[in-house]
Amino acid sequence: MGERAWTVADHLDGKPEQSVAMFHRFVELVAACGPYEVSPSKTTVTFKGTRRGFAGARPTPQGLHVYLDLMRPLESPRVRNVSPYTSRLFVHQLTLTSLDDLDEELAGWIAEAYAVGGGAHLQ
Repeated sequence: MGERAWTVADHLDGKPEQSVAMFHRFVELVAACGPYEVSPSKTTVTFKGTRRGFAGARPTPQGLHVYLDLMRPLESPRVRNVSPYTSRLFVHQLTLTSLDDLDEELAGWIAEAYAVGGGAHLQ
């Protein structure tokens, strides 16, 4: 038998209320960009556009770990790590610790990542 399939519920199970609320708010910000698919795995919940995955989120006891694939490196104290993924894409790691972190600035970055999910980096 293969590995069991992970679900969003698995990631939310046993996490603090605030972390769960942060995850749901992240999903709202993604949904505001347009249609998407959710692909839970053991390590994270990935959000996919029509071409590729563009973001991920994982609730933790401290808040929410997030990644965003963007076509430019961000310089922000909110970003804990930026790594080149391809010559046109950069993976950004963020650790969010309160609902206030899920603000308009983050929504803008999610919108940029959503465009990558639709193939903007290929043009």
